[in-house]
Amino acid sequence: MELLGDRGGVVGGLGRMDPRVYQVGILSALLVYGTAWLDFDLSLGNALVIFAGALVTQFACTRIWNLPVFDPKSALISGLSLCLLLRTNSLAVALAAAVVAVASKFLLRWNGKHVFNPTNLSLVVILCTGLGWASPGQWGREAFLGFLVACLGGLVVNRAARSDVTYAFLGAYSSLVFGRALWLGDPLAIPMQQLQSGALLVFAFFMISDPKTTPDSRAGRILFASMVAACAAFVQFGLYQPNGLLWSLVCCAATVPVIDQLLPGLRYVWKGRVVKEQSVKERSVDQVPFATHTQGGSHETPRYVFHAGSGHGRLEQHRGRILRVLRCKGRYQTVQQGLGGGHRST
Repeated sequence: MELLGDRGGVVGGLGRMDPRVYQVGILSALLVYGTAWLDFDLSLGNALVIFAGALVTQFACTRIWNLPVFDPKSALISGLSLCLLLRTNSLAVALAAAVVAVASKFLLRWNGKHVFNPTNLSLVVILCTGLGWASPGQWGREAFLGFLVACLGGLVVNRAARSDVTYAFLGAYSSLVFGRALWLGDPLAIPMQQLQSGALLVFAFFMISDPKTTPDSRAGRILFASMVAACAAFVQFGLYQPNGLLWSLVCCAATVPVIDQLLPGLRYVWKGRVVKEQSVKERSVDQVPFATHTQGGSHETPRYVFHAGSGHGRLEQHRGRILRVLRCKGRYQTVQQGLGGGHRST
């Protein structure tokens, strides 16, 4: 079943292409181009170990959590991102990074969502141990511009429901970087150089925009993106520490449950549906109408979820969509009862 949005468009229709397919394609093309022409400091052994570790961990967790389908797309995105950003001389560390990234999606959850972006958490763990470092992503102007166009094209092609958090973060972070340069009297070439980083693009388009780790409402996502940008600028220019983006996101991720409570909204998953859901504490996954049952919580089950107990204002805002769901469900039940002899003339 597909539901109509406010303007008649499909909200999370099943016929819509999964945006992760496009992400895998873009990251794969960048990785091939970088290793073949830009001399990325990435050995073939490390790349193979990362991919193998991510896919095997995804498969093992799928079996342990009794999920109905093995879906490798999310694991591939984590593996590709680690290949682009993680640098280490140890195969064991590369394997550990992949395992931590994928396993965190299953182990560290709150209210049906990932607490941390998998790649971000894995990189921070490796940085804390001192066993690896993060690539700054200085790929040259041509590669940067090409990757930027590809990332922006992905938002247009897939009509990504989380493009607002990407735009909000880039706008806030760019404003802070340029504002600092103007305050210090630096030439504008300095902030331009600071923003032309491949790592920044991977972060903005593939980490902070992860639908499973961002707030549900648009206002919440814009607030979250602004917080991450401010914290990243403070770490980078106030504490003079590298990798401010990574540290900032892993710290601000803890605020997402609070933001969801204060600014509730529709929950996005990869091919969404809209359902009316009671409090998560009161209902399990197998009790949610139109939802695919996944034991141990919904991991990557495609649907949108609206938290009905989050306030009359939000309920009123989405009343039209909820009524359409109920009407469709009522017609379906009527047909089923008629076929089964449920309605009989007296």
